[in-house]
Order: sequence, then C-alpha cells, then structure tokens
Amino acid sequence: MTERPADGSGRPAPERLESERLRLRRPAAEDADVIFERYAGDPEVTRYLGWPRHRSVDDTRAFLAFSDSDWERWGAGPYLILSRSDGGLLGGTGLALESRDRAATGYVLARDAWGRGYATEALRAVVGVAGSIGLRSLYALCHPEHAVSIRVLEKCGFALESRVAGGYELPNLAPGEPCDVLRWTLAVGSER
Repeated sequence: MTERPADGSGRPAPERLESERLRLRRPAAEDADVIFERYAGDPEVTRYLGWPRHRSVDDTRAFLAFSDSDWERWGAGPYLILSRSDGGLLGGTGLALESRDRAATGYVLARDAWGRGYATEALRAVVGVAGSIGLRSLYALCHPEHAVSIRVLEKCGFALESRVAGGYELPNLAPGEPCDVLRWTLAVGSER
C-alpha cells in the first residue's frame, strides 16, 4: 500500500472500505476475468460510459494496469464494488485525481445490480473517502438522457454545474461523435 501519494500531497485512500451492503476494494490482477464478464464487456452496461467497452479480457488487464498506476501515483484510484452478503462483484467506482484537491468520479454496475440503490451507496462511500484524503471537490459527467444517473448524483449531493455542448465523446453511444454532457460538482472536505 502506498504510504503517501507520489506527489507528496494528501493522505492515501483506504484500499478497502465498507458500507451497509457493500465492500469497496482496490482492483487486483486476478479480477480481470470477472470484471470483463460482469460489466466491462457488456454493451448495455457501458453504453453511457466515457471509456470504451472492453472487447477482450486484455482490455480489462490494461485497465488494471492503469488502476495500479493511479494508486501508485495518487494513493487513490478505482474501486471494485462487491456485495457484503456473498462477495459477488457488482461493479466499479472510484476517484480519478486530477490534482491534490480535485477528482472525477463515477460508477458502473452489472445489469443484475441495477435498481437496488447500490450506485447511491457506493458513490456516497467514495464521497466520504474524498473528504478523508483532503480533496476539496469532485465532479462527474453524465449524459443528459441518463435519468437514473442524474438521480444518483442528486441523491449524493452533487449539483448541476453546466451543460457542456459537444464537449465529450461517449465511445459506446456514438463513436467519434462528441455529444453534450452534464457536469455535476460537489464540494467535499474543507469547502463543504
């Protein structure tokens, strides 16, 4: 475990945490197959995401290498979302730090985990981590038609900051065509 982010800022995030129904933990190399099978390779699950659907488990392995790099550089990064009751993989979330005080966040859930409140519970846990490691703000991008994600962001205290016209490519929705996204923000830590 990294004792301190490589840039010397803030405290490292816990590699494992729990909420009422969920366990969040740092991904490991041996998770590649299950991540690919549960959500990363599913076209419906990845439809509104900012990263391309994984075409093979090699794409998932590349994500895991990226995850390790983020954890080593920043002392924080992606988390897997697991069920506390049976340990099954439900999805992913995390923090993508951009500076010592700001990060992007989001989540993805396997289809059979939709509609159970897991996204809200996982995102609230990540917001708690963000405050504990000294971040001041979080943001999330969301497609304007993704009503379920909009509701999750609202429940977690995010506020709509702006609509970015043609500002982002969602590679699984309209490859090569920039689309509008909503930018949601949340003050955490000392600004809250």
